Amino acid sequence: MDPRPHTPVTRLLRLCLHALLIGLLALVAARSPGDAGVLAAAGGTAAVYAAGALAPAVRPRTGAGAGWLGALCAVWLVLLTLSPDALWVAFPLYFLQLHLLTTRWALPAVAATAGAAIASFLLHGEEVTPGAFIGPVLGAAVAVATVFGYDALYRESERRRELIEELVSTRAELAEAERAAGTLAERERLAREIHDTLAQGLSSIQLLLRAAERALAPDDPARAHVERARSAAQDNLAEARRFVRALTPPGLERASLPGALERLCAATPGPAVRFGVSGTPVELPTPYEVALLRIAQSALANTVQHAAAERAEITLSFMDTSVALDVVDDGRGFEPGRERPAGTGGFGLPAMRSRARSLGGTLSVESAPGQGTAVAITLPLPAGERGAA
Repeated sequence: MDPRPHTPVTRLLRLCLHALLIGLLALVAARSPGDAGVLAAAGGTAAVYAAGALAPAVRPRTGAGAGWLGALCAVWLVLLTLSPDALWVAFPLYFLQLHLLTTRWALPAVAATAGAAIASFLLHGEEVTPGAFIGPVLGAAVAVATVFGYDALYRESERRRELIEELVSTRAELAEAERAAGTLAERERLAREIHDTLAQGLSSIQLLLRAAERALAPDDPARAHVERARSAAQDNLAEARRFVRALTPPGLERASLPGALERLCAATPGPAVRFGVSGTPVELPTPYEVALLRIAQSALANTVQHAAAERAEITLSFMDTSVALDVVDDGRGFEPGRERPAGTGGFGLPAMRSRARSLGGTLSVESAPGQGTAVAITLPLPAGERGAA
């Protein structure tokens, strides 16, 4: 009769309800052993109850459930007119009415059942005592409190179950996000290590071999070996650079740094973000582009989460010997001496400074409460890029 999943406790309660109703009917029959009408009415009530308890269609808040309950109450009223002892069957009927009917109909049905039980005293000429009135009413009150209390506990249990499922799902999503972040961080670290060690070493070897090749006579037998070594170094340098490009963050895979920054500004929620380029753009080493992009992402994340800014602006400036990135907003600002630690969200200002220092650059922050914030990072251009700038 109950579509909700049955726990051992609910199954025990159902069995107790079955036993209570059948036991009370047996008591009514036992107290009128020679009355065929009482025995027939008690047996009919038991049969109707058993049919509904076994019928899959009898469910709460359904027409089948309401129809079966009406038939059960009808045969009980017949039994009540034949025997005053049948009034005790009203107690399990309270639970059935509260369980199968909506609250709008259950409460009036319980009241009517209690009224019928009290009226049976008058019908059979029994002695009218306070207990005749208090007993059915008290039983109805206990049944209402029990059923409503159980429903409240069930709803609370369901809310907790849903919350636990949501927490488990969120934990899985966080674990997946952490794995993805760890993968990206490792990709960046490998790209930086390959560029700073293997690629730079191969480039130096190639330069040294070129110098050795110029120092050798045209007919020197070692010249051919030097040429082959320089060609092998050049091929391996190109392969190392391909590895670096393959490990580059997705934002830089198909576009230059200015293009990645422009897309970042367009995709940032909240304040209106403008992007501008100053000077003549030059191709930067991958670690430079990664550092500048990550710092811009972190600075904009701080702006969105903490600054309550209406406007922000990112400027990428190419100068003769350096490249600079400025992130400025008109938010609430803060006291630079009271920066949040890096572990509290995003990269944090300490992590931005660490990125800048790892490339020989500097990061400065200018801010004051109510006057916005300006974050500026300056990186020295590699020697090979200074002439181009």
